[in-house]
Amino acid sequence: MYRKVETDLNFLPREQEVLAFWKEHRVFEKSVELRRGAPAYTFYDGPPTANGKPHIGHILTRCIKDIIPRYRTMKGYDVLRKAGWDTHGLPVELEVEKQLGLDGKEQIEAYGVEPFIEACKKSVWKYKAEWEHMSDRVGFWADMDDPYITYDNDYIESEWWALKTIYDKGLLYKGYKIVPYCPRCGTALSSHEVAQGYKDVKETSAIARFYLRDEPDVAILAWTTTPWTLPSNVALCVNADETYVRARAADGRVYILAEALVPSVLGEGAEILSRFEGRALVGLSYVPLFDLPVDFGQQQGYRVVSDGYVTLTDGTGVVHIAPAFGEDDSRVGREWSLPFLQLVDARGHLCGGTPWDGLFVKDADKPILKALEESGKLFAAPSFEHSYPFCWRCDTPLIYYARESWFIRMTAVKDKLIRFNRAVNWIPETIKEGRMGNFLENVIDWGVSRERYWGTPLPVWTCACGHTHVIGSRAELKAMSRNCPDDIELHKPYIDRVEVLCPVCGKVMKRENAVLDCWFDSGSMPFAQWHYPFENKEAFERRYPADFISEAIDQTRGWFYTLLAISTCLFDVPSFQNCLVLGHVQDKDGRKMSKHLGNVVDPWEVLDRQGADAVRWYFYTSSMPWLPNRFSGEAVSEAQRKFMGTLWNTYAFYVLYADIDGFDPTRHSLVRENLSEMDRFLLSRLNTLVRTVDAHLENLRITEAGRALQRFVDELSNWYVRRCRERYWGKEMTADKEAAYMTLFTALRTLTLITAPFLPFLCESVYQNIVRTVDASAPLSVHLCDYPACDESFIDAALEENMARVLDIVTLGRSARADAGKKIRQPLPRLYVQGAPLAEGFCRIIAEELNVKEVAFVEDATSLLSYEVKPQLRTLGPRYGKLLGAISRHLASDGVGDAVVAATRDGGLYRAVVDGAEIELSEADVLVSTRQKAGLVSASDHGLTVVLDTNLTNALIEEGFVRELVSKVQTMRKEAGFEVADHIVLSCRGGARIAAILAAHGGEILAGVLGDALADGEPDGYVKDWDINGEPVTLGVKRV
Repeated sequence: MYRKVETDLNFLPREQEVLAFWKEHRVFEKSVELRRGAPAYTFYDGPPTANGKPHIGHILTRCIKDIIPRYRTMKGYDVLRKAGWDTHGLPVELEVEKQLGLDGKEQIEAYGVEPFIEACKKSVWKYKAEWEHMSDRVGFWADMDDPYITYDNDYIESEWWALKTIYDKGLLYKGYKIVPYCPRCGTALSSHEVAQGYKDVKETSAIARFYLRDEPDVAILAWTTTPWTLPSNVALCVNADETYVRARAADGRVYILAEALVPSVLGEGAEILSRFEGRALVGLSYVPLFDLPVDFGQQQGYRVVSDGYVTLTDGTGVVHIAPAFGEDDSRVGREWSLPFLQLVDARGHLCGGTPWDGLFVKDADKPILKALEESGKLFAAPSFEHSYPFCWRCDTPLIYYARESWFIRMTAVKDKLIRFNRAVNWIPETIKEGRMGNFLENVIDWGVSRERYWGTPLPVWTCACGHTHVIGSRAELKAMSRNCPDDIELHKPYIDRVEVLCPVCGKVMKRENAVLDCWFDSGSMPFAQWHYPFENKEAFERRYPADFISEAIDQTRGWFYTLLAISTCLFDVPSFQNCLVLGHVQDKDGRKMSKHLGNVVDPWEVLDRQGADAVRWYFYTSSMPWLPNRFSGEAVSEAQRKFMGTLWNTYAFYVLYADIDGFDPTRHSLVRENLSEMDRFLLSRLNTLVRTVDAHLENLRITEAGRALQRFVDELSNWYVRRCRERYWGKEMTADKEAAYMTLFTALRTLTLITAPFLPFLCESVYQNIVRTVDASAPLSVHLCDYPACDESFIDAALEENMARVLDIVTLGRSARADAGKKIRQPLPRLYVQGAPLAEGFCRIIAEELNVKEVAFVEDATSLLSYEVKPQLRTLGPRYGKLLGAISRHLASDGVGDAVVAATRDGGLYRAVVDGAEIELSEADVLVSTRQKAGLVSASDHGLTVVLDTNLTNALIEEGFVRELVSKVQTMRKEAGFEVADHIVLSCRGGARIAAILAAHGGEILAGVLGDALADGEPDGYVKDWDINGEPVTLGVKRV
């Protein structure tokens, strides 16, 4: 009737079966069709780039991105799950450069931009199949047949519309600014890109001597962390309001620096010759460090200026100014009309006639320092460690470099940006005012242009007459040009062959030779995936903003920011409402995964060993999603065993007995009046669970939902099924047996539905076998079912509370048994429980679970306990001093501990005479621990205390032997390979005690093992020797 269920934990072949089933029956497509036209729920998939391999972190994001859309689909929503590919940008160009053996922009130009672009277009799909296979394998459902692709003309056209709209709002401008610049890639980076590439590095700084022109023996000391900028020095800057000094150092020379920094720079023995404010230094002229062929024209350089940005936290209080290489330097240069000297080219090499022309800036530090030392102008070269930005794409150190770029004026919409951010439900909440909020408080204008090739062309045309025009569509491009092909591809170099005519003077305009930051591509996906506003206006408006997005925490200043930035500029609401921020996946020791450390986990090793569901479950429940995740195969296996293994074995138990009895749940019903207390408890817990998990997933609390499922499955298997097992053994379909079957079926079916978003493969397997096998009219797949609704009529809060108390008592009772060294099969006389009594039915459960004859409730268990007390030295030491030793001996006397506890309870005092002195002790004056009374063992936890009576009578000992014999025979049945329903003949050889027990209790033993007879003579069939409570026994079991 049912497919036989193997109880091993090899889920791989089962998952492959499910994958084949989904594909054969187009289950994902049917789930989309099923909800078409229903209320919309929108998920935006942050586009990965297909020219890089997926890693274990991508498995995490795929798992998190999949569970909520699955849940919302089952809840009846029309969920948008459109996949996308991020196809532009430098990562692609760098990969193609390697493939073609090129190095840098000059070689790309020589190779040819057109073939280079074509190579980029092919390269972006290098690992597409692997990405699709990985997504498929982990059960990530998304529309990959019709994804949005950022290099498509339609997508680019929507970006052009966005940029034109931003320009029309006065937010797009061209500026000459100091920008973070990658000399290897030959382009500027945005602030959110820079934030992704910081590294801690050790470098050598320089404190240089700048000698005054009019006093050649006096030098101003200035400190810099970038010696390579010293050849481009044009001024020194001080703080006009701070105190500076002339001081004679130990080398006999006179130096000028901030007074506060003299001890750290010159040492404690320096002699202060004079003090003055920084403004007194302004205008002084100094000799340049190097004799270079520079011409400042009418501008005056090599002089002292002032600005409030100079601080005295480190260095000398004097900053060297190179306006080409720093935002503050550039600003000071403009304000003081300083010369502009840029002795570094676009490749990051020194140039302009320096002795170090052709050297990369970082490589020039050492020879520059050496030259300063040889000329006597190097005062010191201290090493230091700091956080320095590197290119996130090619790992080259960035330089701050004066470049012309196009910017979006984010500073102009800062208030709106912050308001939009606060409207988002960030999970965790700390992101809102923390990582994202802090970033937005210090937001700068977004440099969106890149001096590269493979990207969305910047749609800005300029004319010699001074006119600038931003084109916002292909139609506008054709209308303004005289040679635009109908099938124009919106990429370099094709776009630059189009002759756009100036609407002012009629001459041919020139496009700005730049492409857009690829983060503008990904941030435009909410509208560009629809080719909005050119078509799909209704679809876009229905799907905007997104209800849910999720990526790793590094996207806070990446995709999350660009989504927020672009929507702030274009629309009146942020582009997403809920964002679940994910932590990074680390190795099992909490270290970042890297090839250098050799701790990178291949996702396929895990998927091919433990399966997708196991990995999913681990990611959902091991820690909160936003925390770093310590990943290992062992941890995945443990999570799989504890939850999936328990659930699977419970399912296997149901199928085993339902198949034996031919039980078809569609021919039976859940008759409430036939339900046992355990049935009612389980159904109450089940409906409470449905309500709990539903509420958690509704609010994106994935881990909490998973852990609630885990607790329930543990109770289902290790409490309900274990306690009700015998109800399935009878031959007749009694009302009680029917109730047991229907309760377990209801629990398994409901559990399968609410767990399906977590474990799509396992739940499909279970659903097909216990539901579809007997009900062909049921939905084809568990993922085409509606999410269960909580039936409040089944919920009995008092019953759940009482049963929870029973479980706590049983747990403590087992602990007490373990402490006493008493096996669970040995009956004990009674258990005392401190607290309000429970109803008889609950007491019976406790008695059965702990194998005790009686459960007694007491208001106060102290009379059953013995106490040991020791002096609290902190309170008694100051009061009794040398008497402490005698007090300690007194407290250790027999019965004193009990007397002290009794006297000090409820604020009382214990009084005694010790060595002739009267003492008074309060509860705070003693340290109390329990000590077992003879034959009694206690256990306490969270205010609950139980005391187990372990005194045995002969009758109890004999009953213990009976239970041990039954247990050993059951073990032998399994080892012999007998079926559950097989009857046996039992044979035995043992001593007089065993013989007496068999004579008195043989029928009871046979009843517990499906035994038909106790045979005389030597043990026969499957035979095994045992030691039962010290008695040697040989047992034989033989199938009838």
